[in-house]
Parts: sequence; C-alpha cells; structure tokens
Amino acid sequence: MATTIVSRSRTDRMIGGVCAGIARRYGWRTRTVRLVFLASCVLPGPQFLLYLVLWAVLPEA
Repeated sequence: MATTIVSRSRTDRMIGGVCAGIARRYGWRTRTVRLVFLASCVLPGPQFLLYLVLWAVLPEA
C-alpha cells in the first residue's frame, strides 16, 4: 500500500495552502476543511500554532 504525503497546495491557497493540501490528500472539499479549521479556532487549544507548524513543515506541491 502506497502512502501519499500531504503537501501544501500551490494553486488553491488562501494563506499557506495547508487546508487545501489536507483536503486534496483525503478527497474532501477545501471549503469544508477551512470551515472546520475556523470553527475549531473558537475552542481552546493550539489550532493556530498547529497550522503555523504545518505551514513550515509540509512541502509545497
């Protein structure tokens, strides 16, 4: 079984392409991933920091 690596999108990006890359990897709609991320930001936790880390760590497509 081949493993597909998540990579940031070059074309479908609003800020860093992280949400678009996750959406493409799992076959979800980009808008859905962005809305889930925004909704999760109202909850306590390190969501914004996680986004920044993924932006720095994930390779660009």
